[in-house]
Amino acid sequence: MSWFILIASGMLEAVWAAALSASDGFKRWRPIVVFAVSMTLSMVGLAWAMREIPTGTAYAVWVGIGATLTVLWGFVTKQERPTIARILLLVLLVGSVVGLKVVS
Repeated sequence: MSWFILIASGMLEAVWAAALSASDGFKRWRPIVVFAVSMTLSMVGLAWAMREIPTGTAYAVWVGIGATLTVLWGFVTKQERPTIARILLLVLLVGSVVGLKVVS
């Protein structure tokens, strides 16, 4: 269950990062609400998962999931250009996150 919560919390990290960007410097209220709710839930989930998963592993997985999904969202919304190097680095990042799960 801790791993499921951690993965969901990492996904929420990508949500709050995208909402933060969409808030236009905290000028738009809907993205601000999405940011606040998703950030709170993401942090609570991370803290809950760290009761059973070592802190370093939990944090690395949380950040890795959030960063990967945030970059993929940037590709989908055309805010970032998907290059071969970026895609390969994301594959490496995902492989590292999976590796941490395997050895934990």
